[in-house]
Amino acid sequence: MAHKEFIRLIEDNMMIMDRLMDHMKSKMIRNVEYTRSQISVLVRLYLGGRALLKDIAYREFTTTPNLCATFKNLEAKGLVLREVDAHDRRNTWYSVTSAGADVAKNMITEFENTIALVFAKIPRDDEAKLIEAMSTINKVLSNMEVA
Repeated sequence: MAHKEFIRLIEDNMMIMDRLMDHMKSKMIRNVEYTRSQISVLVRLYLGGRALLKDIAYREFTTTPNLCATFKNLEAKGLVLREVDAHDRRNTWYSVTSAGADVAKNMITEFENTIALVFAKIPRDDEAKLIEAMSTINKVLSNMEVA
């Protein structure tokens, strides 16, 4: 029954992370130029590279029609490049432009600065334990993904 405990821990983790993100949002500079969805898509594309619209929609827990509006806006601002797949015209590829990469880098830096503020008050040994635990989780989950 270890999988049930794993599910419970994942659910707990989701709630804790939501509260942490709410706390961090209160400390972050309010970005009125881009929506949360636009920032999320832009950063994921920047970090992950060129991707299909359907794959991005899947990762963002949304439908492709809902995501199209986000991409039209980002494309109009010159932050993403849209490319129809030459081999299968049903597929559309998206990637960040250099301007999009700059915005993504700024958002990542802002996120890192906010993390530093939030975690500045926790003891170093707790920080080390958290980093070790998250590293272990990432390694195990990556191995599960490949299997």
